[in-house]
Amino acid sequence: MDHQNGEVKEESSVVVVMVPLPAQGHLNQLLHLSRLISTRGFPVHYVGAATHNRQAKSRIQGWDPLTISNLKFHDFTVPPFLNHIPNPNSTDKFPTHLIPTFDSERYLREPLAAFLKTLSQNTRRVVVIHDSLMCFAAEEASFHHNAEAYCFNSCSVFAIIYYFWEFLGKPADGGNLIPSYLVGRGSWEGCINDDFREVVERNREYMNMKLSTGDLYNTCDPIEGEFMKNLTQHPILGENKNKWAIGPLNPVHLDSEMNQTNKCIKWLNIQSPNSVIYVSFGTTISISNEQITELALGLERSEQMFIWVLRDADCGDIYVGKEELRKIQLPDGYEERVEGVG
Repeated sequence: MDHQNGEVKEESSVVVVMVPLPAQGHLNQLLHLSRLISTRGFPVHYVGAATHNRQAKSRIQGWDPLTISNLKFHDFTVPPFLNHIPNPNSTDKFPTHLIPTFDSERYLREPLAAFLKTLSQNTRRVVVIHDSLMCFAAEEASFHHNAEAYCFNSCSVFAIIYYFWEFLGKPADGGNLIPSYLVGRGSWEGCINDDFREVVERNREYMNMKLSTGDLYNTCDPIEGEFMKNLTQHPILGENKNKWAIGPLNPVHLDSEMNQTNKCIKWLNIQSPNSVIYVSFGTTISISNEQITELALGLERSEQMFIWVLRDADCGDIYVGKEELRKIQLPDGYEERVEGVG
């Protein structure tokens, strides 16, 4: 569908529709998958609110989405949602400020339904790949005889099976999910709050309907082969459903120009293997000024080479309210003291 005139004109017999969750780590992964599929000659339609499509395109690394002719972005209209500023002083580090953004996903359903209806009338096969937290898309696909849905899981397979290990009562032997030597080594406790649990449960209802043809995971056998095997062979979680490890999706080729001009990469290239610590809390977590100072001093005193990505969490709409975000301050003279080290 042309996002300017609303028309659908497809010549391919198979088209793919991407339905990401509106959060950076989810938008990014499905956009990388879009590139991979488009290189196989299939038209790909990436759908979402205008601000989140803009975010996905502006932050992608390693390639330019606007140069791929069979990758189309479709800006669906959604009502304004509360755009909370992240609170770095919150004791609960879950990104509660993004819940209104996740809740706004429900307004994508109606335009997605109309879009799939038009596509299904103009192509032989419609494939819908949806985020595991956008499962309503699978139900919309099920209404068309020539459409099928696949559920994309953006977190690690280990995180998924550990969650289900806890859900199944934490069996001492790992419950055919996790190796016994990893039992009790981690916990989901405190990782999600009640608001987000509602989002998960809302999607679990669709999962129980078994509307998706299969599950996709951004991982690979060398990294999580053992966990993928346990997941696919588990008597309950396997369910004879197709499951594929299709990662890593990030382009692994860096052009020579970037190697020569990017300051960070040039610095990394001269370091010894396994000598650099990487510190990042992602795009959804903000830490307090006190925590920043403590971490800064800890890295300095470690006398290890490091790369520290220090930022505040994203707002639901990253283009609104930026002036309200704090200016992060490092300890006086810190950057000068660690110059060449981190």
